[in-house]
Amino acid sequence: MTQVILGENETIESALRRFKRQVSQAGIFPDMKKHRHHETPIEKRKRKQMALQKQRKRRSRYQ
Repeated sequence: MTQVILGENETIESALRRFKRQVSQAGIFPDMKKHRHHETPIEKRKRKQMALQKQRKRRSRYQ
């Protein structure tokens, strides 16, 4: 759980920026997007295949 405590002379905008940074570093947004809608088994299989293809492409670049 990400939590930001407002400093004594800190503005809400800077605290919001810190909160957004912490949320992105924690990886909450991708997880939230993944669970937003129901995913059928076919969609899950396609997503995993696409991720595997991307991973293979990255590996072939560095070899």
